[in-house]
Amino acid sequence: MIWSLYALLIGFGIDFILGDPHGFPHPVIWIGKLISLLDKRLRSVFPKTEKGEKFAGAILWSIVVLVSTLFPAVLLWGCHKISPWLRLAAESIMCWQILAVKSLRVETMKVYSALQSDDIEKARDAVSMIVGRDTAKLDELGIMKAAVETVAENTSDGIIAPMLFIAVGGAPLGFFYKAVNTMDSMLGYIEPPYKNIGFVPAKMDDVMNYIPARVSALLMLAAGAILHMDVKNGWRIFRRDRRKHASPNAAQTEAVCAGLMRIQLAGDAWYHGVLHKKAYIGDPLRAVERKDIPRVCRLMTVTAAIALILIGIVKFMICR
Repeated sequence: MIWSLYALLIGFGIDFILGDPHGFPHPVIWIGKLISLLDKRLRSVFPKTEKGEKFAGAILWSIVVLVSTLFPAVLLWGCHKISPWLRLAAESIMCWQILAVKSLRVETMKVYSALQSDDIEKARDAVSMIVGRDTAKLDELGIMKAAVETVAENTSDGIIAPMLFIAVGGAPLGFFYKAVNTMDSMLGYIEPPYKNIGFVPAKMDDVMNYIPARVSALLMLAAGAILHMDVKNGWRIFRRDRRKHASPNAAQTEAVCAGLMRIQLAGDAWYHGVLHKKAYIGDPLRAVERKDIPRVCRLMTVTAAIALILIGIVKFMICR
């Protein structure tokens, strides 16, 4: 357990400094290719009915999580047979690839830079890289809200949740989580052709994120206190609006973020050409502004740092 903690600390540090260098092979890309391959193959095998496609989705989910967990586990076992230090190096690299602190910050700040240059088209293109909604017709307010919302949500999905899974079961369990989350991102939509085959992946993502999302929300409140944000309002909006989303988890950190920053997020959005009616999260105590993008990035970074410190303390106490 202590070696996995060291790997998490090293991997977090590498990610914080380097992020995801372009051109560097990333396991999540391979997981995505496996999902796409199985999606095509299983659709051709199972009946094109609701029951058949849901069963295909369950088979797809099982295969992807099994491969994504066993491959790194076997690789680390082989490295440990050679040397514990080789295992530490390999697991540190894996943890680096699982986390996304710097890459989320860098990609989001590209949106901010484009807005600061008053280049709305460039801003739309930049925000399309980090959100799942349609961005072609977003105005400046829509772009700013989309950027803030995705950082708030991905603070849990892309950072805190994988850290918690790594803390429990090392990099293999971290890759288990990344596989679950990637399947939800690729297949977890309510529109055809994903509605049925993505049913199990979407539900399992809800299950796996249930605790991490709530832990992330509390950690974000603590980060807000450090950053001198409106913690009282953050707690109020969290308690009131944390369930205002189709997902049981997505609004947890969004509600805290909206409250801390005293802004209103969410509302209707377009996905794959279909308008999704969504409730608002937070109160418009002030207007959303460009500086909210770097502001939410700082909130995300401090939340991640608090999580890392607490995980380190708990694991050291357990391993003593």
